[in-house]
Amino acid sequence: MGLLRRLFGGSDRAVEVAEGEAVPEPAASATPSAVDDDERARELELMRAERARLDALAERQLRYAEHAWRPPRQGGERRADDEDKTAD
Repeated sequence: MGLLRRLFGGSDRAVEVAEGEAVPEPAASATPSAVDDDERARELELMRAERARLDALAERQLRYAEHAWRPPRQGGERRADDEDKTAD
């Protein structure tokens, strides 16, 4: 929401952070390119913090999680009443 407020010139003074600190109001001359640069810098800082938090094993697990083997659903595709439907 803060990004939208900055883009459209709204005030962030009413919004407060969880720690109780008021969010500083952006400069009045905030252009869209300046806002984009601020967002990129914030995203880069978040990625660096995430990388510092995870060790090599956790990073590999997250990277290859979509390729992990999952057992088939219990019971398979066939249901108990399937035979009853075909007899009719």
